[in-house]
Amino acid sequence: MAAVGSGGSTAAAGPGAVSAGALEPGTASAAHRRLKYISLAVLVVQNASLILSIRYARTLPGDRFFATTAVVMAEVLKGLTCLLLLFAQKRGNVKHLALFLHEAVLVQYVDTLKLAVPSLIYTLQNNLQYVAISNLPAATFQVTYQLKILTTALFSVLMLNRSLSRLQWASLLLLFTGVAIVQAQQAGGGGPRPLDQNPGAGLAAVVASCLSSGFAGVYFEKILKGSSGSVWLRNLQLGLFGTALGLVGLWWAEGTAVARRGFFFGYTPAVWGVVLNQAFGGLLVAVVVKYADNILKGFATSLSIVLSTVASIRLFGFHVDPLFALGAGLVIGAVYLYSLPRGAAKAIASTSASTSTSGPCTHQQPPGQPPPPKLSSHRGDLSTEPFLPKLLTKVKGS
Repeated sequence: MAAVGSGGSTAAAGPGAVSAGALEPGTASAAHRRLKYISLAVLVVQNASLILSIRYARTLPGDRFFATTAVVMAEVLKGLTCLLLLFAQKRGNVKHLALFLHEAVLVQYVDTLKLAVPSLIYTLQNNLQYVAISNLPAATFQVTYQLKILTTALFSVLMLNRSLSRLQWASLLLLFTGVAIVQAQQAGGGGPRPLDQNPGAGLAAVVASCLSSGFAGVYFEKILKGSSGSVWLRNLQLGLFGTALGLVGLWWAEGTAVARRGFFFGYTPAVWGVVLNQAFGGLLVAVVVKYADNILKGFATSLSIVLSTVASIRLFGFHVDPLFALGAGLVIGAVYLYSLPRGAAKAIASTSASTSTSGPCTHQQPPGQPPPPKLSSHRGDLSTEPFLPKLLTKVKGS
């Protein structure tokens, strides 16, 4: 919470206030650079560590834990954490917190019920991720999972009438091509695989997870645009629905086995690490992502792919052949190009156009006239912010 509060203090100070950054511009600039590097590190570690830890926990010898119980536990811990943060916001006053929750959850029940659909989709997505990572190498999953950028873009165009630049459309085509190459390498037998893994099931699960991720993010923005509520309140509400829906999924898919062996059957320190990463990792990213611009988020995604690949080689004996390297390289390049702001995309397009003409064409501003105002490249939509973590995407517009 301190990071959120400090991040917004300058804007809230007003035009007449003098901040420390105004007195020490060099110090403020250095601090901002440090925050960006910290944000980059957190984004990379979060993106890579969750996938690697799930893969590690699901491939350990011995009793295998029930994935549905891990999903439920992550929702419970996330909800309790958000409740404690709201309690701290109310300065430890239980009565104020109870009145606030009564008003936000029960009185404004329409806003609460709106969260049921995305919560259902996110719960399904979390379960699908376990299925996908259990059947695909971590590096292959990490590359293929970037299809969520494509699905988010398509749903934003269809549901929100967003427009994408030509560079973004080209990067989406490049992304799809790279994923297809990686999957062709996987289908062709890229190295030995355990007998209990089904690459076809893993591919179907990751594609369904990407579709659900894209639809849920855009749907959530559409229904909650302009509504009130903090990030912690929205995640508490999502946690309540997620816990209930997760229990229903547990009962439907593995209810008999869980009743016979116990809820925490197969839980090891590695499994608890996965649960804690799912519960708190997204909340942590939601705090630090405000210091990262779109290019930095795209760079973090690219680094996480590289990190996952290197770690897979060391931990799981993953074999990188030229076909995988080509596909992963195309995906990394596509992620970077898609993350470029509109201004940079137009500059690249104009540069390409100028080089294709017979000679350079420059426009001189007449003397004595002010230059035309520059249009902001930030639109605040999903087409320019594809790398927000799920927890932050959920509250977009709140």
